[in-house]
Amino acid sequence: MSQLNDLKIRIEEKIAADGLDPVATRGKIGLKSGRLLSFINATTPDDPAAIAKMKIAIKEVLNINV
Repeated sequence: MSQLNDLKIRIEEKIAADGLDPVATRGKIGLKSGRLLSFINATTPDDPAAIAKMKIAIKEVLNINV
């Protein structure tokens, strides 16, 4: 499994746990990271720059460190 997919799973778990609006929250993270979560799956190749951007977006939107 890719690291990006692992991050996506953590995002979805946090959204569900906090009862956040999934469309709005996923959209904010996608805009900040430059990568839509809908297009990330288990076969998505890892890109260090994309992972770093995704982690920053997660911190800004969900206020969690991953």
